[in-house]
Amino acid sequence: MKEIIKVSSLSKEFGTLKAVNGISFSVSEGEIFGLLGPNGAGKTTTIKMLTTLLKPTSGSAIVAGHDIKSDPNDVRKRIGIVFQDPSLDDDLTGFENLQFHAILYNIPKNRREKRISEMLRLVELEDKASVLVRNYSGGMKRRLEIGRGLVHEPKILFLDEPTIGLDPQTRRHIWDYISKLNKSTKTTIILTTHYIEEADYLCARVAFVDHGRIVALDTPKNLKDMLGGDIVSVNIEEGMERLEKVLRTVKWISSISRRGNLLELNVKEGEKRIPEIVKLADARGVNIGSINLHKPSLEDVFIHYTGKGIREEEGNWKDVMRMHRAARNR
Repeated sequence: MKEIIKVSSLSKEFGTLKAVNGISFSVSEGEIFGLLGPNGAGKTTTIKMLTTLLKPTSGSAIVAGHDIKSDPNDVRKRIGIVFQDPSLDDDLTGFENLQFHAILYNIPKNRREKRISEMLRLVELEDKASVLVRNYSGGMKRRLEIGRGLVHEPKILFLDEPTIGLDPQTRRHIWDYISKLNKSTKTTIILTTHYIEEADYLCARVAFVDHGRIVALDTPKNLKDMLGGDIVSVNIEEGMERLEKVLRTVKWISSISRRGNLLELNVKEGEKRIPEIVKLADARGVNIGSINLHKPSLEDVFIHYTGKGIREEEGNWKDVMRMHRAARNR
């Protein structure tokens, strides 16, 4: 398929902090492409560079045929953005929010009202057009923001953490809506998220982002198939070092990740191997608290590449706060 985004060695530094560190990837026309990683990994900074809100420290990117550094205005004309933080005017109606955006993009008056009506219908808010946005639910506001991002008919829609702060039911509704939108309009969608399930459900391809780098990139299926077999999670109460040492010599274990009191083993036919793991532990006086078996998930793939889970990183805000302070002081 035709390439609509091409990113080459793109970097962004805030003082000594490398928020984005030499990433490269491409996105095909009509694709839903995901940037998946914990808070502070560099996902939003990447989006801000691709949407010309931040200038790169080095590297390049072509978005919808235009260079983000030399042709920022041409890039902006061809993209839509739904920011992570709410950006609607609560004192305006749904219609008025879209109207204001359409005026900013110089959509001709004879086209404007028809386009707004099309967007309200697309995001299923026709009956709420005259209602003040302050009276909208969280899911309704998100849908209106998506409609606003599409009103000027962009080639690419950037969604930065589109379901953050929403309840699980509303989040799933937004997923279904984004998927339907992509199929009906053929709009290319770039999605950032730290929700494993969101990336797995929506994205044709996913790039794992960790500490400003892309550590893996492929389809969700290929990423999970790369691990192969099953994941056996062993919670160890006592004797971690003894058990880990012997398990690392076992040929039918293809990889081992250690997190606190948990060993995660990648094995084939895991249900048959659990008794053998217990036997090895008993022989060395190791106390096992519990054992669980599951098929590989994107979380397991992330752990495989980084040695930690995405959720473990969500509480680490030091780099995030340093980056925000540096950005404010530029």
